Amino acid sequence: MSLYKPVVIVVMPAYNASRTLERTYRDIPMDLVHHVIVVDDASHDDTPELAARLGLRTLVHHQNMGYGANQKTCYTDALALGADVVIMVHADHQYDPTRIPQLIAPILEGKADMMLGTRIADGKALEGGMPLWKFIANRCLTTAENLVLGTHLTDLHTGMRAYSREFLEGVPWWQNSDDFHFDTEMIVQGVACGFRLGETSIPARYFDEASSVNFRVSTRYGLQTLNVLRRLLMHRLGIARSEQFRRADATRWQTTDLKERYHVYSA
Repeated sequence: MSLYKPVVIVVMPAYNASRTLERTYRDIPMDLVHHVIVVDDASHDDTPELAARLGLRTLVHHQNMGYGANQKTCYTDALALGADVVIMVHADHQYDPTRIPQLIAPILEGKADMMLGTRIADGKALEGGMPLWKFIANRCLTTAENLVLGTHLTDLHTGMRAYSREFLEGVPWWQNSDDFHFDTEMIVQGVACGFRLGETSIPARYFDEASSVNFRVSTRYGLQTLNVLRRLLMHRLGIARSEQFRRADATRWQTTDLKERYHVYSA
């Protein structure tokens, strides 16, 4: 019987999250988690200083690079620290970190490579405060994605998700956008590369201090999501093949120049 305990790392992409960061961190089950990494995307508040005071590993972008760029820094650092499972938790306390054990259980059991924290499956998204227009947009985009990907998932736009090391070594996420549709690209790549996706219910809260994108940004995100699906279809049909949708060598992430690109330092 193996006594090896998988290394579980939480990564927290953060931007102007000083009012919610500590609450989010306090809800993380640290008996299960080995490290918490905060990557601050050049906040205007004291997010990095607070993270450092909490004793968290803190990386800071010298300039605002975007949500996708933030995640690239997160995953590079987590893999370098030896992570077996990486969980993304937004620092704005919108998603419930106490559900981490349920989220990662299928990965630890070898039943999934990527797990999504769905806000939809329990039917309480609107009760939790999700704006109606966001709910409708979510349903439309998720339906389109399921049709193209051949999946049957309920929420493909959640901001809380977990990955196995094999997933992060096999999916070329460093080729993805620095913008919000990085999340969509990760799901599409996971399916294209033959990884197993699953989901579990995660309550989400919508309140003034939680980060939220406006209608204009959401519209752009929706169009970008549809464009990712278009590129996947072009790849599948052999019209425009892309390395973005092919499995990468397991050590490829080590050769990326992300640290130089994003000017990261430890706070």
